[in-house]
Amino acid sequence: MQTKMKRLTSSLVVLSLAIGSVVLLAGCGKPPAPGGKIVIGMTLPSSSHPFFIYLKKNVMDEAEKLGVKVISADAEDAAAKQMSIVEDFISRGVDGVLISPISADALVPAVEALNKANIPVATVDRKVNGGEILVHVGADNVEGGRVAARYILEKLGGKGGVIEIEGTPGASPAIERKRGFDEVVAASGVKLLASQTADFKRATGQSVMENLLQARSDFQAVYAANDEMMLGAIEAMDARGVDLSRVVTVGYDAIADAMQSIKSGRLTASVEQYPGQQARKALRFLVEKIRDGKLPPSKEVYITPVAIDKNNLEKAERKE
Repeated sequence: MQTKMKRLTSSLVVLSLAIGSVVLLAGCGKPPAPGGKIVIGMTLPSSSHPFFIYLKKNVMDEAEKLGVKVISADAEDAAAKQMSIVEDFISRGVDGVLISPISADALVPAVEALNKANIPVATVDRKVNGGEILVHVGADNVEGGRVAARYILEKLGGKGGVIEIEGTPGASPAIERKRGFDEVVAASGVKLLASQTADFKRATGQSVMENLLQARSDFQAVYAANDEMMLGAIEAMDARGVDLSRVVTVGYDAIADAMQSIKSGRLTASVEQYPGQQARKALRFLVEKIRDGKLPPSKEVYITPVAIDKNNLEKAERKE
């Protein structure tokens, strides 16, 4: 009888330890299967935008080097769809999520859902205003806005008028780039003549500039919070017979089309934020956490933007 009791007690102890181990693991997030590949879910605002095409390519290249699998899903510039994509990642049991949120506020529930599922999440390029993030890797967009403004002030000699074309309302890069740009311009002798959003889109940038040209002709510079909008604005100015050589035009992102436009003299400059570096660092931090439990050096990792023009094209990440 005593022998049976001892066996039963031993079995209960083993079972208790096993249950404790399961609970402990659940509290730490789902570890990758032994010998299996780490799987990362990635969702970007758009798979057709040149900036995000380049960012995605760098994530995929880095994933191959790290020996992990990345599942990518296009949010098609819809916050509701991006939320649905994250929910799908959770149901598929991914090991981690890399996200560039369309809106800093609208994607908070997505991050909170990942937190509840114990799935680590990193943001790249764009930030989110809630939930627990392993790390955010991006450009210092406030400083990027300042870089653009300082460049324009220098070219104008500290006086004149500038038109500003803003990005998507609610998106952290749009908010921060505008903050930095407006801060420097407000403290200068340059006047901000108009500021309108064009949702980071080339066609919208063109139509916004067409409308502004009907109301304003007294500008000496145009700044757009990304190259797509700036290139659209250049098309509008060109169509109206504006002499582009007499206007300082500054975009943001240093995409391939912008580099070609700088070389041809149609675009004055673009602010480079090094998305390839952003993408690779964000994925490495996420994989290190999943694989080894290693934490990033800080919660936010920023890259300092640089103004690129025809005099320093070699500093651009993409030199097409």
